[in-house]
Amino acid sequence: MPAFFVTGTGTEIGKTFVCAGLIRHLRAALRPVRALKPVISGFDAVTAPASDSALLLDALGIPLCDDAIAAISPWRYAAPLSPNMAARAEGRSVDLDEVVAFCRQEISAEPDATVLIEGVGGLMVPLDERRTVLDWIARLNVPILLIAGSYLGAISHTLTCVEVLRGRGLPLAAILVNESADGVALQRTVETLGAFADPSAVVALPRAAGDAERDAVYGRVLSLVR
Repeated sequence: MPAFFVTGTGTEIGKTFVCAGLIRHLRAALRPVRALKPVISGFDAVTAPASDSALLLDALGIPLCDDAIAAISPWRYAAPLSPNMAARAEGRSVDLDEVVAFCRQEISAEPDATVLIEGVGGLMVPLDERRTVLDWIARLNVPILLIAGSYLGAISHTLTCVEVLRGRGLPLAAILVNESADGVALQRTVETLGAFADPSAVVALPRAAGDAERDAVYGRVLSLVR
């Protein structure tokens, strides 16, 4: 399992929460793991300890500092907008070729390690004026973990992502349904998604799950993205 890409049906869906859980699961099993959040918007150096990058570093057991953040998140933008808009606000732009090259370099740096690459926002978030996270994923062509919710409307959003990935011939390994605070019953959501996707690849993560249950969920997800 050299690398896989963690994306979502939208923003604030739990990508970083899940990535941190997967990292801790792998570390507890004494398996080498690395994590990247190459592009991040809404980043404020003053509140960096609360950032997604900092949460990943904490899960990895890496002390927080500017260099550590820069190492996993080279493209940081202040505005909480899509990367193309956030970069433009700073007179900058996202170079997808550079982002892809960075990811490939990090994947090859430690061949035995599992590398989690966390995207930004949802699957179709623009990176520049022509390309999206989907194009980034297509360039890497690694197994994909799609994070979804169980809110009203999540089924349509999730199946739309599934169809988009299928249309590009990209390897969707698993869908993790991260239970929303308010929404449709988690199990009903999972069953409905399973009727349209591979049911064995749709995994539920209850909000009230204890440590042991959550760890078992992460173990199942990792078995699917091998």
